[in-house]
This record gives sequence, C-alpha cells and structure tokens, in this order.
Amino acid sequence: MRSSNPVLSRPDAFTPQQQPAQGGFQQPYGYQQPGQQFPQQGYQQPGQYAPQQPVQTGGVMTIDDVITKSAITLGTVIGVAALTFMFMPARFLMAGMIISAIAGFVTVMVVAARRVINPGAVLVYAAVEGIFIGAVSKLYESLWNGIVPAAVLATVVASAATLGAYKFFRIRVTNKFRKMVMIGTLAYAGVLLVNFVLSLFGINFLFGHGNMALLLLISALGVGLAVFNLILDFDYIEQGIAMQAPASESWRAAFGLTVTLVWLYIEMLRLLSYFRSN
Repeated sequence: MRSSNPVLSRPDAFTPQQQPAQGGFQQPYGYQQPGQQFPQQGYQQPGQYAPQQPVQTGGVMTIDDVITKSAITLGTVIGVAALTFMFMPARFLMAGMIISAIAGFVTVMVVAARRVINPGAVLVYAAVEGIFIGAVSKLYESLWNGIVPAAVLATVVASAATLGAYKFFRIRVTNKFRKMVMIGTLAYAGVLLVNFVLSLFGINFLFGHGNMALLLLISALGVGLAVFNLILDFDYIEQGIAMQAPASESWRAAFGLTVTLVWLYIEMLRLLSYFRSN
C-alpha cells in the first residue's frame, strides 16, 4: 500500500517483520506434526507439553505511539516557530525563509529514502521547518495583522474535520483515489519547486501576477490536495497499525503527518492573505 506523502511512500514502510518459514510455508500457531513434541519450558508433568511461545521481534506501532511521536514532532515545530517569530530580526526573514526551505526539502528527501527512520533526523526536520514557519508567519503578520492566528485556527479546523469525516463517514481509500492524489500532489509540488527556483532570480510566475481569481484557484487546489493527503495518511496509519508494523514506524507516521500539516498551514496562510488583500 502506498501513500502520496513522500515520507510514507516506501513500499515496505508498514510491513511487519516476520521470520520466514522453511520451504516457503509457515505452519499455523499451535500446529503439531505427527511425532513432534513441543520443547519443554520449566517443570512439566510427564506426558504434558507446553505450547511454543511466539518469538518477540520488538514492539508494534500503536495509535498511542503515533499520537505521542506526532506531539513531539509538532511541538518542536511550534516551539522553534514561536522563537523565530519573536526573536528573528526582520532583515533576516527572507534569508531565513530561503535557507530553511531548502534545508527542509533536502531533509524530507533524505529521511524518506531511509529504510529505517532516524528519530534524530525527524527532530532536525521539525526544527528546520519551525524556522521556516516562524519566518513566513512573521512576514505575513507584518503585512496583515491577525492573519497567523486565523491560519492556525483554519488548519486545526480543517485537520479535525478531515479526521472526523474519515472516521465517521468511513471513507474508503481506493487505488484510483490514491493514484489521482499522488499525481496531483507531484504535479503541484513540481510547479511550486520551479516557481521557487525562478523566484530567486526575480521571476514569480505562479503568485506574482495580479489575477485574484487565479490565485484563489491555485490556493484552493493546494488546500484540497493537502486535505486529500491527510486522508491518505490517516488510512496509511490505520493499515499500518492493523498490520502490526514495527514500533519505529511511528516516527515515520508522525513525520508524514507533520509534512502534510505544515503544507496545509502554508496554504491556509496564503489563501487568507488573498482575502485580506481583496
């Protein structure tokens, strides 16, 4: 099962570790071949056999683990963002945004490519993304007073509504839906990346024009894709828990949610700025 989120797109991300059975066939638990006796464990009565204990290969991912790791990761983002917002001088905002954006993108690609996720790398990403969020928020707040609390509230409401709709309406994620969201996300991310690179040279073809209707359409598309990615992430985590993925994958799940929520916040911030400008 795949997710369009680049962090959760590894085919083996939520595959539980299992011991291969000899001959390619694994006997069911408790199966006893003719003439086979279970190993003795401790004192046993004559003629009594003890059932074979399952091999422990480490903990499995649970919803509590995902919530805890997500709280740590998002807490780091929020804490660093708050410090950046309060103490970064205005003359360093643009440089901080550019450097942290590039560092955050590289970190995402590095962590997503790892078979076993490194919690330290996740926290490094959270700190870097906190600098980016803090710098962007301070810049927007200087232009439109009160826009940051509104964007935070909009992000929380949109995330809670998405989770509620996923759980209560029992949204089923089909392969077709997953493929469409993945294609849309990659295309949108590619356009944003090209626009970001060109903007370093003074060319902003995506957001530099004055067509308000087109700007609103682009932001609405970004918000919609971010919400759809949240649905895919919720489904992916639910399936991973059901498959008893290794406990370390809770960090990957938390990382993926953080990437999507940061994206959603930025889109909300941009969308609200258009309404304020208008």
